[in-house]
Amino acid sequence: MRVAVVGGGRMGSGIAQVFATVGAEVTVVESDTIAAKAALTRVETGLRRAAERGKLEGTPSQVLSRIDFVTEIPALPKNADLVVEAVPEAPELKVRVLTAVELAVSTETVVATNTSSLSVAELGAVLVHPGRFVGMHFFNPVPVSKLVEIVLGPNTRDDVRDKALAWVKLLGKADVVVRDSPGFATSRLGVMLGLEAIRMLEEGVADAESIDRAMELGYGHPMGPLRSTDLVGLDVRLAIAEYLERTLGDRFAPPKLLRDKVERGELGRKSGQGFYAWN
Repeated sequence: MRVAVVGGGRMGSGIAQVFATVGAEVTVVESDTIAAKAALTRVETGLRRAAERGKLEGTPSQVLSRIDFVTEIPALPKNADLVVEAVPEAPELKVRVLTAVELAVSTETVVATNTSSLSVAELGAVLVHPGRFVGMHFFNPVPVSKLVEIVLGPNTRDDVRDKALAWVKLLGKADVVVRDSPGFATSRLGVMLGLEAIRMLEEGVADAESIDRAMELGYGHPMGPLRSTDLVGLDVRLAIAEYLERTLGDRFAPPKLLRDKVERGELGRKSGQGFYAWN
């Protein structure tokens, strides 16, 4: 199986890692050699951690040998079975990437977007062959998350849906299949919970740790909404909230505290500071 991932950030590198782990030949596209090197480091770190947990068949170097890093979309393998777009949640950027991907690969290649909230129908509208387009929303951190949300656009073919489901099963993950709608099922609920937790913190209802513990111990959530926001990235959560506010209404209006933190560069784990301090 040949898989390509466009975007080697935290999500893209995780997607590349899990496909390579199950034996796929993987190509990762990054914007330049510096970004490609950073993506390589992320994959190496992820493989080492998987090996330490006893969750890796073979050695990290064996898995890594199945991953190639390139710096331009035309270098994608034309006969790829699947290309996953995993660039930031900016519609214009995703459209440019998807248009370039379609030119680079075969008409038989399935093209997927890892978007967590943007309309699959609108993104797929730029493609000449929208029937082979589907949403495959992975969760962070990809190697240990259990779920992939399959988002069906209005033109997604049945055989493409079936292939996406088979790939999720190959990765040892579970699936939910949803109709294309702003925020789908997971982001719509997750962002709403996260925004309300931020409002509670803003209003002084409780501190961040208490709010998170309330959901973890009271409702069985594996991670509280504020720590989860740190993991996702406050800038990412803000962008999704702004999109959902535009499409679904004022109930998704981002709190001032979230905007202020993003403006100060407090983006969560990736910046070292969010609602928590990260080392």
